[in-house]
This record gives sequence, structure tokens and C-alpha cells, in this order.
Amino acid sequence: MDRKELLGTLKRIVIKVGTSTLTKEDGNLNIDKINKLVREISLLSNNGYEVVLVTSGAVGAGMGRLKMSERPKTLTEKQAVAAVGQVALTHLYQNLFSGYNKIIAQFLLTKADFSDRNRYLNARNVSLNLLKKGIIPVVNENDAVVADEIKVGDNDTLSALVAGLIDADLLIILSDIEGLYNKNPQKYDDAKLIKLVGKIDEDVKKMAGMEGSKFGTGGMYTKIIAAEMATKIGTNLVIASGSEPENINKIVNYEMVGTLFVKSNKRIKSKKYWLAYGTNKNGNIYIDSGAEKAIMSGNSLLPVGVKKVEGKFEKGTVVQIMNSKGNVMAKGISNYSSDEINIIRGYKSDEIENVLGYKYDDNVIHIDNLTIL
Repeated sequence: MDRKELLGTLKRIVIKVGTSTLTKEDGNLNIDKINKLVREISLLSNNGYEVVLVTSGAVGAGMGRLKMSERPKTLTEKQAVAAVGQVALTHLYQNLFSGYNKIIAQFLLTKADFSDRNRYLNARNVSLNLLKKGIIPVVNENDAVVADEIKVGDNDTLSALVAGLIDADLLIILSDIEGLYNKNPQKYDDAKLIKLVGKIDEDVKKMAGMEGSKFGTGGMYTKIIAAEMATKIGTNLVIASGSEPENINKIVNYEMVGTLFVKSNKRIKSKKYWLAYGTNKNGNIYIDSGAEKAIMSGNSLLPVGVKKVEGKFEKGTVVQIMNSKGNVMAKGISNYSSDEINIIRGYKSDEIENVLGYKYDDNVIHIDNLTIL
């Protein structure tokens, strides 16, 4: 099966570029490379594609401007360097894109923008409106203010979240490597590039055990996780070398560049994708084996199957569901607070009102508001 048959018709594309693609060895921005990247994206836009650019490089650009040879280690230092670098990076993008008569919009996001449903929907609506107008959103994590608890962590994951946010047809991740190899090509001369991945399993994840560059945060493993995320929402993903920005249009024109991860035939709904990947956990609900089997069979979580509640949370909060072995198996929106669940756990649904004095729902978490991880 060729690439055209696998990718199908493409309209909406997310392109993620890493720090190693955007900067030189010393951390300074590689202006020539970035200009080529902008040209390729502008060409896509001219040809009628809707394009979102997810860019790294703020910290790397700040390092270059501040003449730093080592990546900052503390959060505060990283934030300061990012604040310097983001200005330079955005200014450069604006100047270069304007040279191709393109307007850009800056989006600086944190995990909180994905976790909060209203903010998530607002970001989606604004993004789609920009794309409709032919404007190119330029997305980065807001490194200058982000804290650990609201941090996406790496732009590979961010790009997959953005792909789900806008229902992208294709996510292209440009890296300092040509794609996924069966072993680390930096260590083994006989390493072979894998052109197609139909299913992401543990063997695929083991192949991705490579470290990131000194200026970036992600390695191949984060890209595989991004591929796992994107393919579940119905987005194909290609990992390719960013050393040749021309690879962007080659991929869109169905040439055999990089590694293609094929989208899942069973696309999960956007709300369940948001639940699985966009939200933070605010508590844990431990269930018994009977409830575990019921959920895996497509049923809601009933109070009778709840064994224990961990953490304090209110009604309407996204929580993790822990299986009978104590492992995370799902995420969902709770119909009851932690205190209320502690009171009704172990009881049947028709007993909730007698035990609690009132009843919101028969289910602790309805199947429509639950996604299995």
C-alpha cells in the first residue's frame, strides 16, 4: 500500500519543529534553516492547506542570545531564558512569514489550557477561526510562566494535543533524525529506518530509547508517545529529518520520507481524547475486578464497584480510575465529590438516595464521560 492510499486526502496539517532543527550547535537560531522552513509552510498555505506550526526553540534561542553553553537546570532559570528567547523567536517568524505575505498568530499554551474544558473549547474555536482566515497559528508552550503542575513537558506531546484540538489530518514531526530506526543509528551502523508503523506496541517503544539533544527536551520516545496519541484521534503522523525542510512538502505529496504511523481505524471521540490526554488528574478511584470488567465491556462505573477514593475533589472533576491491581486504567468525569463517593462506595445505585440523602446520578462516572487508557 502506497503513502497516498494510507494518508488519503489531506487538508489540515500540524508541523512540529524541534530545537535541534531550529538552532545551531551553539544554541543560536539557524536563520537560514528557519527561512527554508517558513518557505515550505507558506507554500503549503498557498496550495490551500490549513497549517499550524508547533515550534520549540524559545529556550534554545534565549541560550544563544545570552551566550549560554549549557541548558538551564532550574525552572526559574529556564523561564527567564525562555522569556528572552520567545521574543526573538516570534519576531523572527513574523518577519520571515511576512516576506511570503503570510500572517501568523502566536499561541502560548500550558497544560491548563487543555485541562479546563472551556479554555480547551475556546482554544479550538479560535484556532479553527484563524485557519479559516488563512492565518498560520504558531504554537509553543508558555515556558516563561509554566510550572510543573501545568506543564505539558515537551512539544512532541503538545503537537499531538494540538492535532486533536483541531482535528488534523496529518502531524509532521521534524527532528534531528530521519525517523524511527530498529536500533540507535548513532551507535549502530546496521540500523535500519522503519518506513511504516501500523501499531504502536512495546517493541516499538523499546526501539525509541534514544536521548534528546542538549538543547531540546524530547527524544525519540516522546515522539512515539505523540504518535500513539495522534493515531488514536485519527491523525496520521510522520517523523522525518528537519535538516531538509523540503521534507514537509515531500511528505504532503506522498513521497516515502521518514516513518509513517498510520491512524487507528477506531478513532476515539474528541471529548474522550481530551479526557485521556488533555486533562490533569485530580484524584484516584480504586475499583474491584467486577467494575473493571464492566468498564472494559463498555459500561459505566457504579458505586458498588468502588473500593477506595484517594485525594480531595469536587463533583465534575476529572479523576483517574485504578484497576484491581492498582494501575491506572481510565480517566473520567466524576458525578460525585470524593466525600460523597466515600459514603456511597459499595452500595447499589438504587440505594444512593437513602444513603446520601439525595442522588445526582446512578453512576459514579458515566461511560460517555470515561475513556480507557
